[in-house]
Formats: sequence, C-alpha cells, structure tokens
Amino acid sequence: MSACHQVLDRLLFRLSTYLLPLLMLGLSALALVAWPSHYPSLQGQALSFQVVEDLRGNWTPPDALKALAEVNPPAVAHRDTQLSTRPFWLRLDVAEHDSAIPQSVEFSSRHATEITCWDAQNLTELGHADRGTDTGPLSLLKAGFALALPVDRAVDSAICRALFVGPARIRAQQWDSPVLLRSTQQFHNYAGLLDGGVMILALFVFLTGLINRNTTYVLFSTWLVVNLRMAALSAGWDYQWLGHLVPVNWLQPSRLITVAVYYVTTITLFRTFFEDELNKVGYQQLMRLAQWTCLPLLMLSATLSYASFLPLIWVSTAFNIIVLVFFLGRILWLTRSRVAMWYAASITITLFASLYEVISAALGIKGLIDSVNSVTAALSSSLMAALAIAAQMKQEHEQRLEIQAELQHTYEAMPIGLFTLDMQGRFMSANPALLQMLGEQVLEPGHNDWYRQFRQGAWTHLHQQLHQQKTVELEVEGLRQDDNARPRRYMVRAALARDKIEGSLQDVTEKSLAIENLRFLAHNDPLTKVLNRRGVEMALDAALSGAREGRPLALAYLDLDRFKLINDLFGHNAGDEVLQQVCTRVNTLLSEPMRLGRVGGDEFVIVMPDTRVKLARLICQGVVATIGGTPYRVGERAFHVRGSVGLIEVGPGTSIKDAVATADRACREAKAGHSDGLVVFEKNARAFLDHEAEMRLVERLSAQADLSGLFVEMQPIMSLRKPRASLNFEVLLRMQDENGNRIPTDRLIAAGENSGRMGVIDRWVLDHTLQWLQTHQASLGATQFVCMNLSGASLNDERFVDDVFEALEQNIEIARHICLEITESVALHDLQNTRRFIDRVRQYGAKVALDDFGAGYTSFSYLKDLPGDLLKIDGSFIVNMNQHPANIAIVEAIVNLAQNLGMKTIAEWAEDAETVQTLAEIGVDYVQGFVVARPQAPAAILGVRSSADFIPAEGEMATVLDALEKLGTTPDLFLGTSVDQVH
Repeated sequence: MSACHQVLDRLLFRLSTYLLPLLMLGLSALALVAWPSHYPSLQGQALSFQVVEDLRGNWTPPDALKALAEVNPPAVAHRDTQLSTRPFWLRLDVAEHDSAIPQSVEFSSRHATEITCWDAQNLTELGHADRGTDTGPLSLLKAGFALALPVDRAVDSAICRALFVGPARIRAQQWDSPVLLRSTQQFHNYAGLLDGGVMILALFVFLTGLINRNTTYVLFSTWLVVNLRMAALSAGWDYQWLGHLVPVNWLQPSRLITVAVYYVTTITLFRTFFEDELNKVGYQQLMRLAQWTCLPLLMLSATLSYASFLPLIWVSTAFNIIVLVFFLGRILWLTRSRVAMWYAASITITLFASLYEVISAALGIKGLIDSVNSVTAALSSSLMAALAIAAQMKQEHEQRLEIQAELQHTYEAMPIGLFTLDMQGRFMSANPALLQMLGEQVLEPGHNDWYRQFRQGAWTHLHQQLHQQKTVELEVEGLRQDDNARPRRYMVRAALARDKIEGSLQDVTEKSLAIENLRFLAHNDPLTKVLNRRGVEMALDAALSGAREGRPLALAYLDLDRFKLINDLFGHNAGDEVLQQVCTRVNTLLSEPMRLGRVGGDEFVIVMPDTRVKLARLICQGVVATIGGTPYRVGERAFHVRGSVGLIEVGPGTSIKDAVATADRACREAKAGHSDGLVVFEKNARAFLDHEAEMRLVERLSAQADLSGLFVEMQPIMSLRKPRASLNFEVLLRMQDENGNRIPTDRLIAAGENSGRMGVIDRWVLDHTLQWLQTHQASLGATQFVCMNLSGASLNDERFVDDVFEALEQNIEIARHICLEITESVALHDLQNTRRFIDRVRQYGAKVALDDFGAGYTSFSYLKDLPGDLLKIDGSFIVNMNQHPANIAIVEAIVNLAQNLGMKTIAEWAEDAETVQTLAEIGVDYVQGFVVARPQAPAAILGVRSSADFIPAEGEMATVLDALEKLGTTPDLFLGTSVDQVH
C-alpha cells in the first residue's frame, strides 16, 4: 500500500510540474498563432492638413485663416513642433464617409496640452479641451485628444489651435466613432497588460529581495517600475497610475523626473549587477564619469523647463548608451556569463527603445521606425531582465550547493573537532576529528553527556559563560583514561545558536604544557627553579598590597660570601650545583606564602608576607646556619659556603625598588662582618630611616632641574713651614633640606651618584668656587691653592671633563688657585685617562692633588706616572698616630717619597697639637683638621689673613704654632715659587 502511495505522489507531482506547464505553453503558442485576436488591429484614416505656427501667440480664428491663405502651406500628414511651445494652427478637410456612421478626428500627440477647434466655414466653435477639462465634443482620448464631429450638420473642414510641450508630432486621423471606441479599448488593454504584468513582476522581485536581504533585487524591482513609467510615457498613458489619474499640475514635472530617475536607476543597476565583472574589465574612470552625471541631472530635472532639460538628457543618454554598451561587450567577451547575456538582451532592448526616443525626438524621423512599439519594448526588456534574475538565482543556488558541499567536506576533514550540543549538554552531532578525540561512543545515547568526557564542573562553567556572553573560549581537562596517563587538555570555543550550542574542540595538551613551562620560565630562574627578578617583583608587589592593608611584611636579602671563588677555581658547573643545593636548603625553612627568588649570580631575595620581623629574624638565622652549617658535595669535592642576610621590616607605602635597595644595604652591612651574618632593619631603625632619607634625596635630585639647597663651606689648610704666611683651604660641599636642616654629606654624595647627578653637582661646586674667587680675589692675597674634590662618576663623564676645561679656560686668571683632588682609587681605575686629565688641567695653571693616599691600593709605583702637585695622606694614618709607631713610619715613608717626586704633602684629620708637632718633625708640608679649624663659612675665610689665625691665642696648639714660627727658616713655597711670584 505504501508503494502505491509513493507512485501516486510521483505521478501527481510530474503531472503538475512538467505536463501541465508544457500544455499551457503549447496552448498559449496556439492562441497567438492560430486563434483570431479579440482586439484586431485597427487603424484610422490619416488626414492631411495645413499648419502654421503663431509666432506672436495672439491670433484669432480669422487671423489664422488669413495667415493660412497668405502662406498657403502644403498639406502634410504630420508636423513636428521642434520643442516649440507657441500655438500651432492647422486646417484640415474631413474625408468622405458614410453619413450614417458618426465620425471622429483623433489628435494623437501625447505632448499636446490644449486644443480648440472651429468649423472653418462659419467659425462656430466645435469644442475645447486641455489635460484638466473638456467642453463640447472635444475630449481626452488615448494619449491625446479626439473631436467628435456633429451628426446634426455636416462639417467639411475645421480649423484648430493646439499647444504642445516637448518633442511633439502633430497628426490627425479620421475614425468611424465605433471603431475609435474599440481602438481606445485596445489601447487601455495594452496599458493594463503592461501595468499588471510589470507591477506583479516588480512586486515578486521586491519581496524576493526583502526575504533574501538582497538589495540588488530591491534595486531591480525599482528599475522595473521606472521602466514601466517610461513605457507609459512613450505610449502616452503616463497620465494615469494604476488606473488613477495623475493630477494635471504633476504631469509635466513628473515626466522630466521620470526620465532622470530612469537614467539614474539604469546606471546604478548596471554598476551593482556587474560589480565584480566591472572590476575585472577595467576602465573604472569611464564608469565613474557616468555615475557622476546622475545627481546633477536628477536635480536639474526638478528645476529646468521641458525645452531646457531635454537636450541635456539626450546628450547624457547618448553618452551613457555608448558607455553601457561598451562595458556590456567587454563583460560578455571576458566572462561569457549567462546572466550577463540575459541582462544584455534586456538592456539592449531598453537602450534601443531609449535611443529611438532620442533620435525621433531630436531629429524628427519618427516615421522611419514606427514599427517600434514601446509596450512591446517594455515587456520584452522586463522579460529579459526577469530571465537574468532567474539565471542569477540559479547561479546563486548552484553556488550555495557547492558551498554546502565544501562545508560538508570541510566539516568532515577538519582536524579540529566540531560538535553540536543541546541545552542539556548532550552531543547531537560530531565530526570525525571529534570522534577520534573522544571516541565513537560519544554520540551513543547514555554516553553522549558532556560530563562523561570532561572534569566535573566543566559543563556548568560552559553553560554559565554562554548565558553571559555570545561566544565562549575556555580550556577544559578531560577525564583520565589511564591511571598512568596525564589527562588531556582541550580548548573549547562555543556559541549559542538558537536552542543549541555550536562549538569546536581542539586538543591543546602539548601547547598547554608548553605555555605552563614558558610561564614558569618567565617568572622563575631556569637553574635553581626559584623566582627570577620578574617573579620577585610580582611576589613583592602582591605582598606590598597586603602591607598597605596593615598586614606585616618582611624582606630578606641573601648574598653568598666568596662564592665567586668556586666558579673561578672549579668551574661554573660546580658553582651551579652549589646554587641548586643552597636553594634546596633555604626552601626547606620557608612555608607558604614565603617565596625565594634569585636576583643576581649569588644573590637572593626572600619575600615573607604576613610575617612579623621577630619570626623573620628566626627564619633568617636558620638560613645563615643552614647555608654554612655543612659542606656542599659536588662529585668528590666538598665546598664550604657562608651567607650574609639583610632583613628589613617593610612598611606601608614602600616601593619595590626602595625595599630591595634597603635590604641590600642591610646585607652589605652583614657581609662586612656584623652580627654573625645577619643585620636587621626594623621599620623605625636608624639605618632604615637613613636609607629612606637617602632614597628621598635621590628622588629629589633626579626630579628637580636646579640644585636648590646646595652651599659650600671651607676648611683651612695650614702650612707647617710658615703657618702665618698663607691662607689655603678646601671647599666642602654641603646641602640643606626644605626645612633648613643640614643633610649629611655622605648621604648627599651617595644620592648624587645614585641619581646620576654627581657631574652636575661637581660642576656647580667648580663654577661657584671660581665665581667666589673672582669676586674676592683682592682679599685672597695669601691664598696659594684652593682644593676641591672630584667624584669618580664625574671624572668618568666626558661631558663633565669638557666642562671643567671650559670653566678653567674662561677663568684663566683664577685657575692657578684651583687644586682638583682625585682619589687614589679613581686615579688607578683608568691610569691613562687620569694622566691626560692631569696634564690638561695643569696647562691652565691649575694644580692636582692625589687624595686619600694610602687608603686604597697602597701602591707607590703609580705615582711616577701621575704628575701630581700635592699628596694628601689619608686621615686613618694621622688620627692618634703617636699611639701607633707603625703609622708614623708609614707617614714618614710617604713624605720622603713625595719629596723625592717633587710633591708637597698634606696631612688630613689632624686633631691634636702633639700630632701636628710630629707631622712637622717628619717633614709634612701642610696640615688640615679640627686642630686648625673646623669647616668655616666663606665669609669667615675672608676675615683672616692666614689659616693660623683660626687657632686660639691660648692653648697647647698656640705653643706649637709659636715653635713652628721660630723654626720656620725654610720659605713657605709651593713648588719652588715665592709668595710674591705666586701673587
């Protein structure tokens, strides 16, 4: 029974789909060919007439008859108005006819706007009509007007006055009135046929465009309607729209606008329809030129008169016909597109009809091609365009089928798993790649649940995310398939599609492990596996956030003592093994959330959040003991390593940089041998506060362009040869803060070096000193030299060195008083550059002193390569030297060496009279220290004649001073020059 039903279904389907359409087509062809027409072809009798143009426009019927008699124009069958809007008078004779049959004369021009007729014999008015009204037997008919001749009397001839707008052709036909009535019905039948057919087609295309969201179809439906109106304009029934009369005052403007709109839509449709093809055939500028003519024509159609606008549209139409035909030819030649062929046929018909209208209107040769039927042209072009649309729809359908086949192939061949889930988390479909990943049973009922494939909570997370956002991307972990196997990881990308979930699944196990490894390496040291510098910063930043909330935080800085020896003696492999063992030992003492990080070769940081300093101290003591308690075995060797730890209590608001720097400072103090390898800075400890003050000073020096707060003091240097004969001194840098409090000099220098501003500071001291000496030169007659220190950072700054030379050259008269002090360590850092600097400075007459001699490398050999003028003996040998005979011997050796090299000596830090007396006996040339005077304000220097004037008149030092004066037989000379020569 079921088979019978299937056969019946197929039979009815084929009957309705194939047989009946074929029968309808055959029957229609038979009707067109063999059956008689319900509207046979009817034709009136053409009348010849005389016509004359009323150039003044004020003739009366007698005036017209007189003009016709005078001019006596030949009788013609038609007359073109040549766009004239002046009245035309025509005289016509009625043809012979059966008096029993009513007669009518038709004036068929669609451009006629008004007509009035009189009996030519007695000038009796026969009727008047315009596009809005009619009187008597003269009325609107078809595209023009018709005059029903009187039946009660004979009218042999008539004279008519007619007005026209546009390219009108005057013609007159005499009809039997019943035949004219049938012809009128035939006319309206054609109009209705065209209206109905094209409007239904346009509506179909419009709805198709809306449903498929295809703007090309919507544009084509618009073009069909405009094409219909153009056909109505050509056929002469554009005075109605869907059976309703167009207002008379709208008729003429609408004709111009219709022509312009048809022009615009034709070009736009062509550009849209063949957009891809036009990009291939080239000549884009030609198409753009055609498009740029559209908007001006559209605006002019609403403003210009009929006579002014028509020449423009004729020229534009002729140009664009050539352009479109050119592009159509190239498209057909290059693409061989069937769609293009149908459309070419449609537009060829349309363009031919348009060209026909242009030529007939412009040249008046309408009679040559009367066989062209505007209704037929409109129907044919619309039919061809519909076939083009159908061909395109077929082409798009075939393309969709191809795309679907490709998508299906891609779906099956895709290496990424694709799936569809219902809203309960059950697999509805899966491609082969997903089946290979999860197993064939994933689509079987009872095994197709999401939770059977992935870790618990994965479905809930996915479901919640999809309700919060349109698309979701998350990583899930599969269930362990084997106890020894690592669970696989998958990247899920999913989106809601109505009541289903569409998504993809990609195995990213290896990628995930690689990312984890990269993430570990980004924050951890690859050798020791503890945090690296970046990881330390992140951990410390998180801990500082807790500190801002009032939670305790401790930070330890660990440095391994003499670890470099292991690398140097036994190689880096041994050193690396020791580092790994050190980290292992330290980590055994730490608990969560404490973290150990490596910030240097043998330097580590321990971040201890939520740890008070007392507990942190115990932990750090254990770290020091654990590191140095037992040796480290690497192969057959054993190494002993000690560690020094600086521990600080970090307060709220401390930056990462300041915290690490303070802990590092504490570690350096521990490394110096204090407190059994551990130094602790609590929040309010003096050292902690000093370091914070230094950091603030660094920030201040780095931020401000000027050096506000800097000033200098001057400490006298007394000659031991003739104490009262010279006034020498050293310029000392000082600074005060915003409140006027003095900043310790060592803190200022450290901050200047850390901020990179030491060169600027030294330049300020030099400029200030030179300016002060220039100002007070007359008061400094006894001054032989003025010492000032240069930091190592400044001497390594080429720009600063050039500034020194420039300053000395600009102050050449004062430069001979300047004595620049260079420390022994800086001099030996780059001996050749130091030698060049000293030579250049001495060329300007300035002097050079080697400062802190004996405190650094204690190497005498370099003195022969540095032509210094003064040698300043380090104060550590001078303080209490009488209690240390070894210091006396060292100082005496330095003095003898300096004398042999032609250098003068200055002893620093002299604090008592006995030391001064011993220095004089040894042969030291100058002495500097509190025993002579503390640092003085510059004004105090100007108030004395010599450095000895600062010594009180009473006391032990005064006695020594008197003794020096009595024994001072050697002239107090500087490098062999007298005081007079110096000044």
